[in-house]
Amino acid sequence: MSGVAEKEVVACLGVGRMGRGIAVVFAYAGHEMVLVDIKPRETDAFDALARDVLDECREILEMLSRLGLFDLSGVDTILRRIRIVADADAEAALAGADFVFEGVPENLEVKKQVLARAEAAMRPDAIIASTTSTICVDDLSPAMARPGQFLNAHWLNPAFLVPLVEVCPGAKTLPEVTQRLTSFLESIGKVPVVCAPSPGYMIPRIQQVAMIEAARLVEEGVASAEDIEKAIRYGFSFRFSVLGMLEFIDWGGGDILFNACAYLSEARQDQRYAAPDIVKRNMEQGRIGLKTGQGFLDYTGRDIPAYREGRLGQMLDRLRQEGLARPPVL
Repeated sequence: MSGVAEKEVVACLGVGRMGRGIAVVFAYAGHEMVLVDIKPRETDAFDALARDVLDECREILEMLSRLGLFDLSGVDTILRRIRIVADADAEAALAGADFVFEGVPENLEVKKQVLARAEAAMRPDAIIASTTSTICVDDLSPAMARPGQFLNAHWLNPAFLVPLVEVCPGAKTLPEVTQRLTSFLESIGKVPVVCAPSPGYMIPRIQQVAMIEAARLVEEGVASAEDIEKAIRYGFSFRFSVLGMLEFIDWGGGDILFNACAYLSEARQDQRYAAPDIVKRNMEQGRIGLKTGQGFLDYTGRDIPAYREGRLGQMLDRLRQEGLARPPVL
């Protein structure tokens, strides 16, 4: 989270965990942030909810301050940028928003109703985005009168820390809308990546496979939950905190992956372990990875030894953070 762009007004539909995280992100970056409660409530119930939301946002900001991100004296200034709006006042609040993010539960019909209502209250040039992690954007866009102004922006929890936002335009999203949203996200220090409309997008698909497999290891008695967690922390996530997943394939070589997949799919009699066709095609085209200068990524012109050393240095930094970087015995 860094930098202050022009003071666009941002709104979020829903006051749950995602909405609160997004509120902190934009308020931190200097923007007026409106959290819209999309459930009708009695005044006392709404007031209690609003206090709870602001208390949690304060707790997040105070934690970030304790972690050294900024001085505690700035918390009140940031918090004053967050406004909680009742359902009855939603239309008036949305009329002044430049960007609106929908953050209600993963229910297709509920999302479509909330999105359509919000769009009707917004300016024609304002951008509205769902934050769904699983529903395809083109399954939501039929609810929109202006689908060109609509797309998906999947934030990862905790939104106030994780830099990545998966931006997914639909079939009718205007290219300039995608560009405007990605530029805006970059202006507040986020790292947007654009993907095609596909259920599960990128990170949810990858992490769901990993989570399911970890659960299966426990179910099959391969190892204890504690040892699986240790293996993931010090083996799996340790390396992937530095290397990208496809970059990691290139490091070992696509041929190594292909052969490992062939053995594992046969040994377990399960085709979910088989290599996808792209791995074989890359091998046939000589795109093996670092050793050929091309794999999933292109390393042409790169100083490979220096590149390797730099990545290994980042891993060493991770070892130091874990207290596992030991001096040699001399």
